[in-house]
Amino acid sequence: MREGRCTESSGSSALLRKPYEFTESSMSNAEQVTAVVGATFGDEGKGRMVDALAGTHDIVVRFQGGGNAGHTIITDRGKFVFHLLPSGVLRPGKINVLGPGVAVDADLLQTELEGLRARDVPQPELRVSERAQLVLAHHRLLDRLEEERLGERSFGSTHSGIAPFYSDKYAKVGIMVDELFDLGALRERLGLVIAAKNVLLSSLYGQPPLELATVVRELERARAVLEPFVCDTTQLLREARRDGRRILLEGQLGALRDPDHGIYPWVTSSSTLAGFASVGAGVPAAAIGRVVAVTKAYSSAVGAGPFVTELFEAQAEELRRRGGDAGEYGAKTGRPRRVGWFDAVATRHGCLAQGATEVALTNLDVLGYLDRIAICTEYRIDGRSTARFPTTRELARAEPSYEWHDGWRTPIETARTFEDLPAAARAYVLRLEALLETPIRFISYGPRREQLLERS
Repeated sequence: MREGRCTESSGSSALLRKPYEFTESSMSNAEQVTAVVGATFGDEGKGRMVDALAGTHDIVVRFQGGGNAGHTIITDRGKFVFHLLPSGVLRPGKINVLGPGVAVDADLLQTELEGLRARDVPQPELRVSERAQLVLAHHRLLDRLEEERLGERSFGSTHSGIAPFYSDKYAKVGIMVDELFDLGALRERLGLVIAAKNVLLSSLYGQPPLELATVVRELERARAVLEPFVCDTTQLLREARRDGRRILLEGQLGALRDPDHGIYPWVTSSSTLAGFASVGAGVPAAAIGRVVAVTKAYSSAVGAGPFVTELFEAQAEELRRRGGDAGEYGAKTGRPRRVGWFDAVATRHGCLAQGATEVALTNLDVLGYLDRIAICTEYRIDGRSTARFPTTRELARAEPSYEWHDGWRTPIETARTFEDLPAAARAYVLRLEALLETPIRFISYGPRREQLLERS
């Protein structure tokens, strides 16, 4: 084994040495492994929820996706946006893991680690699965070229290489992190992969070919970045569960961007559901006892596809301007987010698809400027009303049916309990809870860590 890598003989048990003791008998299954996932399009505030819950967990694991979205966290050090690093890296003493289901971009990872050092944040305890696969420069290139070719019919990609990466993974031509440590054996297979890519680059996109030597140099750089962190993370998590450690699983994007249960084809290329967390993280499915589905108190989305409750022009711009800590703009792209009224049909579908045991409702404070607030409770499709979330073909024809609620027209940033909220705000939350058929356990009412309350 290479020095510096997490191994059974040198590392995984030592890494899990803890300052306090849990035992299997003292912790229920529901308390040990929790998944935090998105209920809708993504952009719901999962980063701040993972950061908050990381305070009571020992290990934070990203289980899918790559650098194609951003999780924003605001602390007394300022604002942080992470595209690849797990959202537990600002909590001292936590182990942060990129699981086997993650699209690992070594260049991006190095940039984010350097960004932490530049702000005097201590080096996080980071582990990267030896079974994860690599996003390379040609994945990002192909992503951009395809979006440019599609033009107005593009999917709103962030050009992070995610679709080409997962295409390679499931076509069995991807490159595992562990292969970086035997480039001689990898070189022959690389030649075959590059030959196929060059046909595509020249015939479809009119681009110059890839060169084997260039790709090998890129892999050598990736090896230098990743080597200190590479680990059998599945074994690490197995030992953590055995020792009673608390594990937090972090998803990316949301249920409506899932390729099987979302608004296909305007979806991402990996499963965004908590059900995939066992695969993408490397824990048994039965170990996941809690699923926290995160949703905003209104709707927002970056990217293309049907959006039934979308607002436009002045209404949209006002909500967008007030939304979040710096307005509703994509953390990855800076693009203006599409915004709209709360869609209970879509969000209930997301909670059910995620198997949510509880909901975290974010950005409730943003709605405080409104006299009246709408909730979409049903769709009308071809003259028929339905509360069922339909397939994309029908969704494109759906129109929202709204019920209207009084606004509270007062700041709520100083609240500390649910009872501190204005009566109209409490009524709005309780109505959402009834429509979602899932308890709303957490409510955020501002961007700072302390602006988060938990209902008993």
